[in-house]
Amino acid sequence: MIEVEHLSRSYGALKAVQDVSFRIEKGEILGLLGHNGAGKTTIMKMLTGYLEPSSGTIRIDGLDLAQERRAAQRRIGYLPENCPLYPEMTVLDALDYQATLLGLPPDRRLHAIRRAVERTELGAKATVTIGTLSRGYRQRVGVAQAILHEPRILILDEPTNGLDPSQIQHMRALIRELAQEATVIISTHILQEVEAICARVLIMRSGRLAFDGRLDAFGGTPRLVVRIGGADEALSVLGGIEGVSSVEVLDPSGEVRRFALTAAQPEEVAPRVAQAVCRQGWALHGLEIERHRLEDLFGAVTLEQMEVGHA
Repeated sequence: MIEVEHLSRSYGALKAVQDVSFRIEKGEILGLLGHNGAGKTTIMKMLTGYLEPSSGTIRIDGLDLAQERRAAQRRIGYLPENCPLYPEMTVLDALDYQATLLGLPPDRRLHAIRRAVERTELGAKATVTIGTLSRGYRQRVGVAQAILHEPRILILDEPTNGLDPSQIQHMRALIRELAQEATVIISTHILQEVEAICARVLIMRSGRLAFDGRLDAFGGTPRLVVRIGGADEALSVLGGIEGVSSVEVLDPSGEVRRFALTAAQPEEVAPRVAQAVCRQGWALHGLEIERHRLEDLFGAVTLEQMEVGHA
């Protein structure tokens, strides 16, 4: 659906994006991450055809963006971070104007506007002037504009910016619905949003692609972390529990110590660990499965860059 090969963009001596390649299939919801200045916005602008690359190729639904720009752009819906809206227009006026710009014929326009309003829950504000709307509602107008023509590629920059918790939940559901027919790229600083709806992430670092992978594939085997008080022989006892292949001491000193247990089925091992601790008469302060979070991955990628910079 989207093929990017050796994409680069320079502003004079500044290399904003350097030799980036990736492929995104139909139905994927992909998170594009990186610190400010990492190259995320530049990539999104190049994917939409707004900005020409210095080198490299972009293919949208099989179309070369450089050669068939207009045809490719008709397949794209784009929500920029600061969505430009005319404050004097009503919501319906803005959507009708956008539909005209998109080239939707009159016989399709009304249905497209009604469907976009329903999907973004803008019905109560349809006749309200945009200048009087809250930030969250303005964001929803931007999303409605982006999905009017039911694009096959949807690029959303900070889609939940300004939304309240219930609106965020609705936006997540809408993105999942849209992904049934489209490819969705989301750029955001809120890592929890990526974890909630994305299956795969790209992490940009200093203009280069530092990580490309599925969220369920990084971090290795989850471990069982147990916190025990008053346990002098804990290492040998925990290592002897059925299903535990190894034990690592995380906190070797103090009244309460932490141990990480590696097991093929940590959920099944957890009750045995609790029983073993109780039999020994130790105080059990905590027992949980260690989850590898996107925040840990993002931090590791950033730390790697810091170490390289100081080498």
